[in-house]
Amino acid sequence: MSRPVVDALLESGSVHTSPGGQYSFRVIGPCCRLFDREELPWPCCRIAWRSKEPSWRRVGRRFVPDLAARRCPSYAVELLQPGSRPTSTVLTLFSGVFSRDLQEWWYSRHPRSLGPENTLPKQTAPMS
Repeated sequence: MSRPVVDALLESGSVHTSPGGQYSFRVIGPCCRLFDREELPWPCCRIAWRSKEPSWRRVGRRFVPDLAARRCPSYAVELLQPGSRPTSTVLTLFSGVFSRDLQEWWYSRHPRSLGPENTLPKQTAPMS
């Protein structure tokens, strides 16, 4: 069974139930889930383990897109649990996968994607 294709963002401020129905969450906004290379065990410094290198020889950026969450939408959310205070966290919805266009906007490698005008994808209708 294939997962549904996500072709629009959830609106900020909207409230949704979790895929399992155990809690609700309020969307604060979309976010890119990053992997911190500093969290790799010493003395490994690279994502691809080629050799044991000391930390002062690190190559590349410290934060890189998390490959596990690259094809699914992640949002900064407030968890709304009955009987407790709202908790802020990042939630990745693995139950759906990005459409090709939305994935290109979310995790683009093109320099033009860093422009200040590229804050939202072309189509911003709420996801159903």
